[in-house]
Amino acid sequence: MADTRSPITYSCYYSCNRSGEQFVPEHVLSYQISGTLTVNNGDKDFIFNEGDFRFVRRNQLLKFIKQPPPDGVFKSVSIYLDQVALQNFSRKYGQNAGHSKTTIADPVIQLSGDSFLKAFMDSLIPYIEGDQPADTQLEILKQCEAIMLLMRAHPELKDILFDFSEPGKIDLEAFMNKNFHFNVHLNRFAYLTGRSLATFKRDFEHIFHTSPSRWLQQRRLQEAYFMLKEQGKTASDVYLDVGFEDLSHFSFAFKKAYGVPPSKIAG
Repeated sequence: MADTRSPITYSCYYSCNRSGEQFVPEHVLSYQISGTLTVNNGDKDFIFNEGDFRFVRRNQLLKFIKQPPPDGVFKSVSIYLDQVALQNFSRKYGQNAGHSKTTIADPVIQLSGDSFLKAFMDSLIPYIEGDQPADTQLEILKQCEAIMLLMRAHPELKDILFDFSEPGKIDLEAFMNKNFHFNVHLNRFAYLTGRSLATFKRDFEHIFHTSPSRWLQQRRLQEAYFMLKEQGKTASDVYLDVGFEDLSHFSFAFKKAYGVPPSKIAG
């Protein structure tokens, strides 16, 4: 079945929101209309304020904090540049990635916006706020326009946009120790380390001598214990940060592992 989701999205929050897409499968071009977005990839924070443009690279594990301005609303608009759209553009306009790998390492890139990009982002609003469903062909044209404007303003992104290779096999132990706190399915971890799910599980048990699910829960609880004990944080502060979906599940797992609820771990 074809994916019928619109590539154009709009975020609007009246209070701070710490949930966010943790696996980003496609490139995204976004504009911050109001409020502040903080993006973390496990190594550092990337902060975007009102009027900022950003480009998020595909195949990233990221956490988002969406903070409205005082007495205001968090708003941002984005367009996804999926692989099909980029491959079609590549064929039509003869654009290809260079032979050498790009030197741009950051998963999220702040762009210097211009009047063309700003006008383009403004033109996306009717696709979200309109009363009638958007026309698929018009959305395809908008994706093409976004790619053209990115190439015009930031030609250095060419080797990222038109690199259609899949993740290669990487150091599994280092990757998991860095990314255990991202709450994604095992097949995502497998894909990002360049493995099938079966190979991922086999390699994982060879390295860690336990199953991925058991190791992930133990590692997340260890990190939570450290944050509670050494940093004086509360269960509400840490459960999302270490990769649990909800507070009750975290509290249950913590008490089962340590014999006491998180609230009894004094900082």
